[in-house]
Amino acid sequence: MPLKSLKLSVLWAALFASALLAGCAGGAPTPSQTPVTSSRASGAPTSTLTAPSDRRGVLPPNQLIPGLTEEGRPLPPVAGGPMPQRPVPDAHGLVRVGFLAPLSGPSAPIGQALLNAAEMALFDVADERFVLQAYDTHGTAEGATEAASRALAHGAQLLLGPLFSAEARAVAPMADAAGVNLVAFSTDPAIAGRRVYVLGFLVQEQVRQMIAYARAQGLQRFAVLAPDSDYGRAVVEAFNRYVPTGGGEVTNVVFYDAEGSNLNDVVRELAAYDRRKQALDEQKAELASKEDEISQLALERLSRLETIGEVDFEAVLLPDQGTRLTQAATLLPYYDIDPGRVQLLGTMLWNTPGLGREPVMTGGVFPAPPQDSNRQFFTRYRELFGRAAPGIASHGYDAVALAAVLARGEHPQPFSAEAITNPSGFAGVDGIFRFLPNGLSQRGFAIMQVTRDGAVEVEKGPTTFESPAS
Repeated sequence: MPLKSLKLSVLWAALFASALLAGCAGGAPTPSQTPVTSSRASGAPTSTLTAPSDRRGVLPPNQLIPGLTEEGRPLPPVAGGPMPQRPVPDAHGLVRVGFLAPLSGPSAPIGQALLNAAEMALFDVADERFVLQAYDTHGTAEGATEAASRALAHGAQLLLGPLFSAEARAVAPMADAAGVNLVAFSTDPAIAGRRVYVLGFLVQEQVRQMIAYARAQGLQRFAVLAPDSDYGRAVVEAFNRYVPTGGGEVTNVVFYDAEGSNLNDVVRELAAYDRRKQALDEQKAELASKEDEISQLALERLSRLETIGEVDFEAVLLPDQGTRLTQAATLLPYYDIDPGRVQLLGTMLWNTPGLGREPVMTGGVFPAPPQDSNRQFFTRYRELFGRAAPGIASHGYDAVALAAVLARGEHPQPFSAEAITNPSGFAGVDGIFRFLPNGLSQRGFAIMQVTRDGAVEVEKGPTTFESPAS
């Protein structure tokens, strides 16, 4: 079965020159009062999208509705009342989707970037029946609960967001009681299930595909050098799961403290440096006791070595970033782990510019979204909004595009679990993805290799999932 495409490539050229955003007008009526045929009459919600001239009339001006307004009449409070009932079909045949993001507070720049990207997808993919209703969570569990209450009270049939795992945990029981599914932007796998689907880049997916790539290169024995943090432990848990199932062998698992203060000792342990040096010293002593020419030539050769014998792994995973990553990597050759013989593996934390300035990092590989669609999205975002987007902004686009694609169908419940967990998956700006019945997501990453001049794609992201999820 082919993927349900989000139709990015068809629309890039037309939308690249699309004109931009105007502010929302205050005094908007509640979303449930705005029919699809509304014109830009007094008091009607104002879209923040301005369609180019050749698409005037394609998108009605009410397709993006602010769920909370500062200047207009406040929407009816529902927090603290009874749990929301299941949404009923919209009187005007609209498909309503709630968008929950921190549009105020410390995380407002991220929330606004998510909403900007959501607007891009709304314009690109949605038909005239699709209405996106945005609600401010303030970045808190309490704010997310109130935002979700309002969204459900206004007839949202699907919730996109919130951003943080604490917010998603607070909202999940409410969405479950209302029979509404939720696609969260979080990367926390613990929130998945009970109608919560996790769209974020899960660390276990990164490890799974990194190990699969390494095994395809013929690597068999693996080590991991990880920070002793929640992230590091999650990486190791996935590592211990996927290496054996992929036919490999875990030989070494070592942790260093999260600040990296004991990295020197930990890398020395990983390298089995003392044992290998002792083996060298013993062999040199044995050769020194002999006077024949062959022994003396061998002794001369060994005098140029620091240790003898290879480490018992062919690849090492370094799930860190910044100074700790480069410090860990440079300690490997210092303790006689040859990067020419041991493949360095990373996670998406490596997806930063300038990594190749550290010579030992060159040749290392890590997973990342496919470069073509991802780069196009971020280039276009900068063109539209005049500034760079944070990396997570693409989730706002893919979430809304996913919802818009599902809403186009004839199914009376377009956002059912069956529809969301279509095993063929979906194609977005971050590559292909699909949701599993347990709420976790699978992705198709590209494989990037670090070079002195920047990361290059050595394996393109897949365009299909080979088989349905089990």
